[in-house]
Amino acid sequence: MTGYRIREARLPADRGSILAFVVGLQRYERAFEANRRLDTRFAEEHYANLIPQLLAHRGKVFIAENQEAHAVGWAAVCEKEGEIYVRPEERHFGFIAELFVVEAARGLGVGRLLIAACEDWARKLGLATVRIGVLAGNSRAIGAYERAGYKPYSLEVRKNL
Repeated sequence: MTGYRIREARLPADRGSILAFVVGLQRYERAFEANRRLDTRFAEEHYANLIPQLLAHRGKVFIAENQEAHAVGWAAVCEKEGEIYVRPEERHFGFIAELFVVEAARGLGVGRLLIAACEDWARKLGLATVRIGVLAGNSRAIGAYERAGYKPYSLEVRKNL
């Protein structure tokens, strides 16, 4: 893990790296979820939608860099509000909307550093919890999140008709 650092994204300067990470995540997830878009327009559309949403919800984007200052991963976190049936002290929570590390840097603790940056952001806002969404078939990510202290919270199921 030595030599990696996390910094706040510099937008729009980091746009190219972020677009590459969006494409990388889609390709990675496509291995176990066939509905992932791989067309060339997707990353641009996602970026154009995501950044304003993050800004509207006190969000932050973090970039992981190696020793040569090359971007090797990213995380995007924002504040979300849960349902009315959730106790008020837990209703507002941090949500890690994006997390991706390039293959060459996986397993080296880069993802954990990105998660820690998101957790620090949430603490500064006074949020009591952080959630991460993950596809059921992404066992590698699930294991990483569990090692970082995350526990299953809710489960969404689907049926194709």
